[in-house]
Amino acid sequence: MHPVENFAPRVLAWFDEHGRKSLPWQDDKSPYRVWISEIMLQQTQVTTVIPYYHKFMSSFPNVEALADAEQDEVLAHWSGLGYYARARNMHKAAKMLVDEFDSEFPQSVEGVCELPGIGRSTAAAILSISRDVQAAILDGNVKRVLARFHAVPVWPGEKKTENAMWELAEQYMPSERCGDYTQAMMDLGATLCTRSKPQCLLCPLESDCQGRLTQDPTQFPIRKPKKAAKPEKSIQLLVLMNQQSQLLLEKRPQTGIWGGLWSLPELASEESIVLHIEQRFATQVKTVTALLSFRHTFSHYHLDISPSRIQMQDTNLVMEGGKYQWFSLEQALQLGLPAPVRSILDSAK
Repeated sequence: MHPVENFAPRVLAWFDEHGRKSLPWQDDKSPYRVWISEIMLQQTQVTTVIPYYHKFMSSFPNVEALADAEQDEVLAHWSGLGYYARARNMHKAAKMLVDEFDSEFPQSVEGVCELPGIGRSTAAAILSISRDVQAAILDGNVKRVLARFHAVPVWPGEKKTENAMWELAEQYMPSERCGDYTQAMMDLGATLCTRSKPQCLLCPLESDCQGRLTQDPTQFPIRKPKKAAKPEKSIQLLVLMNQQSQLLLEKRPQTGIWGGLWSLPELASEESIVLHIEQRFATQVKTVTALLSFRHTFSHYHLDISPSRIQMQDTNLVMEGGKYQWFSLEQALQLGLPAPVRSILDSAK
């Protein structure tokens, strides 16, 4: 793979005329605001992110506000975006920035990479967009553009190929307008060089694109070798109600699925609900009503969820230790909840 001349000038000329310049994080390109947007945009579409970003920045307008917040509050603002480790790492990184860096982002890519949840490409995006640092990125959009432009014949995730693409990304990175170029490459991949329907005739790189010359640019980047079918798991989720119409939520451990979020108590699909509740909470069950079952799909497995609404007999049930807590439905919906749990509670309104 050899670099082509005039790559960056063509991309920048296209950006000047067609690039996205009114996204909310482009109003004030501070490292903090760019960082929040970059983390939210990982695995998530721009249209989904925008309302979350507005709400997040309203509550946490600077790194000090984010560092001072409780984790529950941060996760509540993230509820529905998924991949919750992003929010937990963001909160940890904010505390590090305040405690160890006097609330300022490090000046180098290597320094930014020391913060939790930030890799090389994200660090480069933060510094190039906010400070115009000459630091190349290689996110999914850029990887797709380069893999098509050079008709890379192997899966780009292979280490040797990925290293070669990093070299290309660095060679194409201009010495001026670094932030504009970074945004331009993201925009090019997101709006023209899309995964399934690339608009090649509108692309500033079309005349030299090796993928275009094959007549089927969508074959690039080469797809990752297929894995076996996703495994399937099943659980029961319990909507436990007391006689004050409060529901019981359980705080999840910090690690693992839905880490740090409030969730409904769960049990294995084959377990008896009544026996489980009477043994676990030492109280009587008044009624059990099965709710509509559904499937929630994670990146690595399918989870079949069977929820049930349980009316508790005991009005004096007290939960100890902070792991369990009673909430009104209105209070519960203000917390950081996994998306399927929020869906169950929304249907109970």
